[in-house]
Amino acid sequence: MHLIQHNLNVMHIEKYVFDNIFNNMMDIKGKTKDNLNVWKDLKIICKCPELELDGRRPNAMPKAVYTMMKEHKRTGEWIRGLKFFDGYVSNVARCIDMTELGMHGMKSYDCHVFIQKLISIAFHDMLSEHVWSVLTEVSLLFQSIWSTMLDVIKLHELEHSVDVIMCNFEKIFSPIFFNSMEHLMSTCHMRLV
Repeated sequence: MHLIQHNLNVMHIEKYVFDNIFNNMMDIKGKTKDNLNVWKDLKIICKCPELELDGRRPNAMPKAVYTMMKEHKRTGEWIRGLKFFDGYVSNVARCIDMTELGMHGMKSYDCHVFIQKLISIAFHDMLSEHVWSVLTEVSLLFQSIWSTMLDVIKLHELEHSVDVIMCNFEKIFSPIFFNSMEHLMSTCHMRLV
């Protein structure tokens, strides 16, 4: 019997999760997963009246709780004004497209720094408390995975809390948001224990 070793590239997972979160929160056309079919599916799956489409305007979708409103899109300007030490990350200002407020050409390490250090700062005043706290939990999860010193007790605590983090994440984002990469966040942690 041969055992297959699973080598997960955590930085690749971080990049994919960051791109997915950022594109959905900034409502980037063509990259967001929030569309009319998702809202129709939510009506069937969740049976929550607040998630149903308005019958008078069949193509009018409500905005999700994590979607940034137009006045909150100052995040792009904040990102554009970021300055880092030489060699810490690439020039993130060149990655932001101010017309559609999307991120293009970010390297894996740039996403690694953003999701661990900047995401909770960037969106703190712009999102509701429960959405922001879940993003912070995801950030702390990745920070613990990348920690240089691992404490066995903290790892076991994190093992129990990773399911809660994923559950909170799933309460905010629609089911279409999730694919294998989002679920690999918990798998990355499990390989440390």
